[in-house]
Amino acid sequence: MSRPVLHNPDPQLRIKSEDVSAERINTPEMKLLIKELKETMLKENGVGIAAPQIGVHDRVIIAEIDSIATAFINPVISNRSFRMIDSEEGCLSVPGTWGIVKRHRSITVTALNEDGETVILKPQGFDATIFQHEIDHLDGILFIDHAKDIEQAARL
Repeated sequence: MSRPVLHNPDPQLRIKSEDVSAERINTPEMKLLIKELKETMLKENGVGIAAPQIGVHDRVIIAEIDSIATAFINPVISNRSFRMIDSEEGCLSVPGTWGIVKRHRSITVTALNEDGETVILKPQGFDATIFQHEIDHLDGILFIDHAKDIEQAARL
C-alpha cells in the first residue's frame, strides 16, 4: 500500500533521520516500511524516495537501480569524486519544481540491504545523483536548498 508523500514546507521534511538498529532491520515493521516506500515511489513515478518523505524518520531510502526499486538502510557516502556535474532535479516532495544542482559525478555508498548485509556501491552520473538527493532527505535537506535556476510548472 502506498502512503501520501509530504510536500514542502511540511516541517517533517526538515527532521534529521535516525539510524536503524541492526535488531530492527528484519522486523515486520521495517519490511512494511520498505514495501510502502517502494509502492509509493512507483505510484508517484519517482526514481528514489526517502523515509522522511512519508513522515518516517528512519535512515532508509529506495533508489531505482537497473530499473529495480532497491532499499538501502543507513546509507553513508564514504567517497566523492572531485568532478562535479550539473543535475536537473525535481522531487516528489516539491511537486512542479525543478532546478539545477551541482552534484558529485561519482560516489561510494556504504549501506545495509533489506537483509542487513553490508553493500558497497559506486554509482556514477544519474545513479550517483539519486543517492545524493535521497541521502540529503535523511539529513532534512531538500534539493531546492542548493538548486539554482529553479523553475516551476505553470499552474493550470
